[in-house]
Amino acid sequence: MQSQVYVSNHPLVRHKVTLLRNQETDPKKFRELLRELAILVAYEATSDVAVEQVAVTTPVGNATGEKLQERIGLVPVLRAGLGLVEGIWNMMPNTQVWHIGLFRDERTLEPVEYYNRLPVSPTVDLCLVLDPMLATGGSAVATIDILKRWGASRIKFLGIIGAPEGVERLTTSHPDVPVHLAALDERLNDIGYIVPGLGDAGDRLFGTG
Repeated sequence: MQSQVYVSNHPLVRHKVTLLRNQETDPKKFRELLRELAILVAYEATSDVAVEQVAVTTPVGNATGEKLQERIGLVPVLRAGLGLVEGIWNMMPNTQVWHIGLFRDERTLEPVEYYNRLPVSPTVDLCLVLDPMLATGGSAVATIDILKRWGASRIKFLGIIGAPEGVERLTTSHPDVPVHLAALDERLNDIGYIVPGLGDAGDRLFGTG
């Protein structure tokens, strides 16, 4: 596996991915699990974020601590990426959130951009691209293309389940972008869905399946 690809091996992550996959998991529970997994994957993905020392006063004395130095932006790929925002936002409430809308053409399996509200120039130091499923990799590559044209200097991809085909496409197109996943599955099927996967993440998230 490529050195820039990180698949969590944490027991809690594996446990929650199993629950997420289950076709009997209802939308409410699916949303909760997705939120929890987003926190866990983001925790691992942000282990190298720059910090600076600060002095604080405790009830019994003075202490030297650390606070985040880098400005972080979340870039959920609409619509399923929205399911990963809340958990990370609760953990890092000062992060900015920017939306990029892509849908997959079911005939070509290629992404089509329909929404982009990025500001004129970057306002963050690190962009975390959020999409639960890294299937063909088309949407991830297109999103990162957009961010690089925008001027983003540091980007990471955060997902829940990936397919080898999508990982290969993303790391080949953007070898400088680390990929953080909760699980790496077997393959894609003939219509571009991850096997065994969990079905359509957007439909299960919003109850539209």
